[in-house]
Amino acid sequence: MNPRERRAARHQLPNPEAEAAPRPRRRKAPITVEQVIDTALGVIATEGYEALTMRRLAGALDTGPASLYAHVVNKADLDELLIGRLCAELVLPEPDPAAWREQIRGVCTQVRDQYLKYPGISRAALAMAPTDLETLRVSEGMLAILLAGGVAPQAAAWAIDTLLLYVAAYCLEISIAKQRKVHDEAAWVVDTDELQRRLTALPAETFPHTTRYAAELTAGEGHDRFGFTLALMIDGLAHR
Repeated sequence: MNPRERRAARHQLPNPEAEAAPRPRRRKAPITVEQVIDTALGVIATEGYEALTMRRLAGALDTGPASLYAHVVNKADLDELLIGRLCAELVLPEPDPAAWREQIRGVCTQVRDQYLKYPGISRAALAMAPTDLETLRVSEGMLAILLAGGVAPQAAAWAIDTLLLYVAAYCLEISIAKQRKVHDEAAWVVDTDELQRRLTALPAETFPHTTRYAAELTAGEGHDRFGFTLALMIDGLAHR
């Protein structure tokens, strides 16, 4: 189903035959697409993206799963709407050739911060061919920034994909690490001191570099590694 058909389907009335079956409860107020998105984000914020299913969302909306399909075609369609909502919150600067590196880094940082508000939601952005206008607005803005900085069109196009892929993966890893800390009691995974102790305790004859540079391998606080990787990628573009 193409994007136009998906959006048309979103505004279709529910199938009368599907609505004919008796339900234990029936919602009186009509559901809107915006309400679906708000409720889905609320579920993710409190329970994580993995908890978001069409059935869970229907329960949060006090309706049946079939009713959602009058507004959202499927989970992939919902994912696109969610990422589009987050993209709508981003502020895109007017491209400045003299400050393009800082500008593209700023956009990526905004994306990161939006993803981190909703644990695991960056998974929804992976393998997505964007058609939502807000998502396209962000890629358009990023493209404008890179082109203003003198990056060749093909390199700029692929760089946007690479940068957004890294941001999504970075945020997803943080979400997974926090989830493991809670559910698997593997707190040492996010404990730098403990991880460093484990690395330095390895046999030096087998792992000479790992034991010697354990501090460097485990260094970094907050988003230090994120900033380093973005700079590495952006500086690489500048030197092409």
